[in-house]
Amino acid sequence: MKKSTALILIVGLAALAAPAGAQSYRLSGFGGKVGYTTPENLDGTMLLGGHLEFERSDSRVHVIPSLMYWSVNDVSDLNPNLDLYYHFEPEGAVSPYLGTGLGVHRVSNDRVTRSNTDLGANIFGGLRFPAAMSHAFVEGRYTISDVSQFGVLAGMTFHNH
Repeated sequence: MKKSTALILIVGLAALAAPAGAQSYRLSGFGGKVGYTTPENLDGTMLLGGHLEFERSDSRVHVIPSLMYWSVNDVSDLNPNLDLYYHFEPEGAVSPYLGTGLGVHRVSNDRVTRSNTDLGANIFGGLRFPAAMSHAFVEGRYTISDVSQFGVLAGMTFHNH
């Protein structure tokens, strides 16, 4: 399962890097996020993440590859994600958004000296707040995996255009 999950993420990222004639998504920004997450059967903890944002100029659909990390009670999760989201209002307006995606969860449990890698599904929604060269966001996020989790995050995406 590890190889097939890695292959899915590599193919998805390669599609984003394809020449402009083959597709029209472009890197539009980068940013970070911080929040509070409650992993299943564990105490709540801080979650940190970084992301890139790809978009088309004529679409409200964004592609977000990201990397997130949390650690609590000698258990940690490092997970790359590939998410898609749709914002309901035009660019430059405060807008709600909904999204979904896949992540690969590398959960390490130091209590039993064991690591596990599995595929997870992400479901999330939030609000985007525009600024001159960036947008801020607040988000609720639920991840279904071996260690399912719910989180509340806030972050910033800096635009490169």
